[in-house]
Amino acid sequence: MIELDDYLRGVRDSAREASADLRSRALAIDADPDAMEAHFDSPVFATIRESDTPAEFRESASGFSRPPDAGGCLETVVAFTETACGDAATAFACPGPGLAGVMVRLLGDAAQQEVFFRRLHGGRTWPFFAMTEAAHGSDAGAMDTRFEPDGAGGWLLFGSKRYIGNAARGGIGVVFGRTGRSALSIRAALVELPAPGWSGVRLETVGLRGAYLSELTFEGVPVPGEMMLGEHLPVAQRGLWGALKTFNQVRLHVAAAAIGTALAMVEYVGEHRKSAPGLDVAVARAEAGRQALYAAAARLDRNPERAYWSSAVKVTAVEMAIQTGRWAARVMGPGGLLEHPLLEKWTRDVCAFEFMDGTSNMQRLHVQRGYQTGDADA
Repeated sequence: MIELDDYLRGVRDSAREASADLRSRALAIDADPDAMEAHFDSPVFATIRESDTPAEFRESASGFSRPPDAGGCLETVVAFTETACGDAATAFACPGPGLAGVMVRLLGDAAQQEVFFRRLHGGRTWPFFAMTEAAHGSDAGAMDTRFEPDGAGGWLLFGSKRYIGNAARGGIGVVFGRTGRSALSIRAALVELPAPGWSGVRLETVGLRGAYLSELTFEGVPVPGEMMLGEHLPVAQRGLWGALKTFNQVRLHVAAAAIGTALAMVEYVGEHRKSAPGLDVAVARAEAGRQALYAAAARLDRNPERAYWSSAVKVTAVEMAIQTGRWAARVMGPGGLLEHPLLEKWTRDVCAFEFMDGTSNMQRLHVQRGYQTGDADA
């Protein structure tokens, strides 16, 4: 069992306090994810944005003091589990650095980081992280999107992406594509909008509407040469290497979203059906998921390139959350979800986690490979 120190307990408690604000906005954003003006100036949104921003690029110099050895994946999942217990979709709707910020910190030089993080100031610009394609999912090796030289030191972007959070309303983000056919030719570029040749539309989804999942099309989008990420790094540590390290973390972020939503559902059922059959078991499963998540995050902080534990926890967390949603719908009785729209929303949202950062079948393949290569015992 992972015991949180004083600092991490403070992180957890602060996120827990903020979760009530997110929950109060959840149904409005689910009903109309385009109507965000009423939410932009939320102090909680500002806190999420600033806490994910490197100290040198924050709008405020106060309120985010960390010990020298703090940070990392464990801190992130401790906070995001509580945030998701408020409402995961509302957190995804917040214009904060998110996945793109992780990638820019890994692969961006000082000037690129400056461009990216300064653009997010004011809390009205969404970033995006565009890798998944309609024909190939998140299989980076089969990617079709490409960068072609423009003859003047820059690039032209062609192709399409699908299921990209906040992309149709985004202002800056990271797009993956090929400069050739080898694995080392898969690169990431920082793209600022508006730009010619770029188009995006929001996809209609049943759940997780606040994430504003989108489809993008690129028809010769100009990308300046200085916006190609990782040029200052060795060739082997550019696009795909950064993506794999990012995904190892992101799987645990998705697991935290699933576990936080499961905790929210059992808490809600406990408040409204105190004698609900199976309540103790549902609580125990969600808490066990939280402990497994913490353990996996601590392992990832020690070795960021090992994927086994992040994949294993993502699979089990998502399955547990979906089962918790089905249990909640059952014990609330006929018409229960109509009477409790927030709970109904969560039962829709948890199904979306299955498809974020690779489906469970893909994660099981990662688990198998990790077990065979000894990652499970590392």
